Amino acid sequence: MAVNIFRWLSISLLVIVLDQLSKFWIVGAFSFGDGLALTSFFNLVHAHNSGAAFSFLAGESGWQRFFFIGIASAASLLIVYLLRKHATERWFCLALSLVLGGALGNLMDRVRLSYVIDFLDFHYGSWHFPAFNVADSAITLGAALLILDSLRKKS
Repeated sequence: MAVNIFRWLSISLLVIVLDQLSKFWIVGAFSFGDGLALTSFFNLVHAHNSGAAFSFLAGESGWQRFFFIGIASAASLLIVYLLRKHATERWFCLALSLVLGGALGNLMDRVRLSYVIDFLDFHYGSWHFPAFNVADSAITLGAALLILDSLRKKS
């Protein structure tokens, strides 16, 4: 069982490393608020988000930082428990590993900076999807895999 959970935690660690390296690069390459148009629909930008997904609660006075730190910490502990309990369920654990890595990547930003660094900016004309990062992508992919896994199990 320990070997299986090590594999899942290694995936989470890979997500964290990719997330933190990409954020480190963005901070070094761009000043806050600056960006670079790469295509007609995609920019690299240096943005900060003190809220959660889609800047939820970003305009609050600062209490949300500790709220999100608490949620990410509790969710991470629950995910590690679930990885240990279900270590042989490949799709379920892959999904949880991605969510865990993303949650911890963003948690590191919140603890260290009090906000999350975002840099992937997709847009169409003047409409911009909220900027996001590697951690957010891993969480989204993990959530989609959890849904697919649950649908697969019900068939």
